[in-house]
Amino acid sequence: MAAKIPRLAIMGHPNAGKSSVVATLTENDRIAIDKRAGTTTKSDFYPVVIDGRKIIEFIDTPGFQNPNAILEWFQANEDKPDLARAFVNAHKSDPLYAHDIALLEPVAEGAGIILVVDGSKRIKEKDRVEIELLRLTARPRMAILNNLTKQNRYMNQWQDALSKAFNSVREFNAHRATYSERIKLLSALKSIDQRWEPQVEEAIDAFARDWERRTDQAVATIVDLLRQVLTYKVSRTVKNNRIVFQSGRDRVKTEIIAEFEDGLRKMEVDAQEQIRSHFRHNVWNVPSDSVLGQDLLSEDVGQALGLSRRQLAMAGMAAGAASGVTIDLATAGHSLGTGALLGAAAGGFLGMVGGKALAKLNIERAPNTHVFTIGPVSNPRFPFVLLDRLVLYSARAMNWAHGRQAADEQDPDKVPDREVRRQGFTEELTAARQRELGRFFSAARRGKESDHEAECREIVKGILRGVSLSEIDSRSDL
Repeated sequence: MAAKIPRLAIMGHPNAGKSSVVATLTENDRIAIDKRAGTTTKSDFYPVVIDGRKIIEFIDTPGFQNPNAILEWFQANEDKPDLARAFVNAHKSDPLYAHDIALLEPVAEGAGIILVVDGSKRIKEKDRVEIELLRLTARPRMAILNNLTKQNRYMNQWQDALSKAFNSVREFNAHRATYSERIKLLSALKSIDQRWEPQVEEAIDAFARDWERRTDQAVATIVDLLRQVLTYKVSRTVKNNRIVFQSGRDRVKTEIIAEFEDGLRKMEVDAQEQIRSHFRHNVWNVPSDSVLGQDLLSEDVGQALGLSRRQLAMAGMAAGAASGVTIDLATAGHSLGTGALLGAAAGGFLGMVGGKALAKLNIERAPNTHVFTIGPVSNPRFPFVLLDRLVLYSARAMNWAHGRQAADEQDPDKVPDREVRRQGFTEELTAARQRELGRFFSAARRGKESDHEAECREIVKGILRGVSLSEIDSRSDL
């Protein structure tokens, strides 16, 4: 093959999902996905670049416009050594074949072929013509069964037809493919042409190194957020003439509590944006009723994630008593925090889950002033809840297919998500690891550097490695 890197021309009907396949394999969710026939009139090239080096290239091609005429020409010229190149040279000036030339030019230049078909639909005569046409190109070729619905009755027919003409036939749903499934598909490219093995191996190794780096970046984002949250305080100095009456004091309490809660929410949102960036997501859709869509401080999130009471007690992480005049955020008797910053509305959920306050509000009296200080977070369970939520968010980012479109979500005939887990990750850790995390959290609250941070990073990285290499459905649409 002339090209120094594997180059794959993605072919198929507009509604078969070929653009979704390209978007998922290149991790490019900005690729326009349009199901109307004829909207793609030229081939678009999407190289995968890692560390400034192009390692593989996918080419999104237009559909065939004249497959029957091309097949007849191929059959009449089978004696030619390179039919794709011969056809392009013979017809590149003919406007009748403009789309077909755009499709076949990459093949004429040495690209391999990936044909994408929707296995839920019946095979038509046009499909059989295109399959035979591509067989006659003699290029390395793989067929992908991209079954977009729950209909499986035609899958065996497709398998039989494709296996006679293609070096490899794979099932691959571009809207649901996880990282591990993408790597498996890339590995299968080695089987379509033995000469490609070194280049494909090199591409897979580059993907693996890049994935490890991005996982490390996600770990750093999570640990930095935990440290930031556990040292976060909000203080306000108020002149005595503002709080002559109890109503004035209550107003200041409400304002500072809302500021504290919104600060926690914003820190989490900032960390989520970093995680999306690590895994190259721009198009993002989190269901509002999921664990990730609900407010961080909601009761539902507190009940779904974090350690059980027994695990927390065994880990030996009871909240320390705070000095000074304190107000229990979780039991202040009214709705705390309007969530004006992010549009959320929730009280301190940890008062209802585990009986512990989220943080303490300290009021210090001085001449002519009162100093209100809230924080840091003292509830021993909260950092476990936050860690679980950031792991879930990372898992979603790691395995959310870039070819997935929000429009697919409401279609009842689309392939449903796999069953998702309904408990946190920290709950499944060994007691020793839970204690190690607790030691890191305790040191972070005191603002101290800790030898436990390295262990915390290893624990978080182990969890993230598990969600990217296992069958966990990490879309987290709970």
